[in-house]
Amino acid sequence: MSQSVARALSLLDRVAGGTSTLGELAAAEGVHKSTVLRLLRVLEDEGFVHHDGEHRYRLGPHLFRLAHQALDSFEVRVVAAPRLKALRDETGQTVHLAVLDGTTAIYVDKLEPREMPVRMASRIGKTAALHSTAVGKVLLTGLDAAERDELIATLPYVKYTENTPAGPDELRREIARTAERGWSEDHAENETFINCVGAPIRGADGRILAAVSVSVPDVLLPYEDVLALAPALMNAVADISRDCGYR
Repeated sequence: MSQSVARALSLLDRVAGGTSTLGELAAAEGVHKSTVLRLLRVLEDEGFVHHDGEHRYRLGPHLFRLAHQALDSFEVRVVAAPRLKALRDETGQTVHLAVLDGTTAIYVDKLEPREMPVRMASRIGKTAALHSTAVGKVLLTGLDAAERDELIATLPYVKYTENTPAGPDELRREIARTAERGWSEDHAENETFINCVGAPIRGADGRILAAVSVSVPDVLLPYEDVLALAPALMNAVADISRDCGYR
């Protein structure tokens, strides 16, 4: 990869992360402002970035078009979409689709009921901790034992709430429970007011391709009623898994 291309990609990452002025970007890259300005002008001409009246750079519209196309081409997301909509309508709650991305889960789809009084902070493209979310626990069960143990041992065990698993041993117990019953739960472990149930989508070879969750603010349903949504969730992921070739 040429130095200019690598630096342009690095600039996009920095802009996405909140570094926004020419001076900040030049300092972060360790190069002269003129070098950064030249690359930013090329990126701006192509619609990858734009700058506002205060000369702060933001991600441009072309990146959002590319992101939308990438999501549409993501096979599991496309296959799952109709059934996820049906699950949202059946439960009246927010449905997430997530895949494993290194040491985190990443949401590739989110479907909210039209009349949802409480909006959640999750969004498409946002990452989620593996140790404290229903989707994360499901995705961990899909790894082979050695890979899972290595990952569990190195995760950052951020204590989001008093219910968040405190470390590897507690998480391993949660993973074993998830594998045994086929679905996971998040009992206010990632956010104090959200409970979730999660279940896997499997491919033709039986591997877990993605995880689906139903997430519910506790002002709408108590924890026990959220657990009662697990059968509807399991039916949905079974249908999607069949469409992905799983038998």
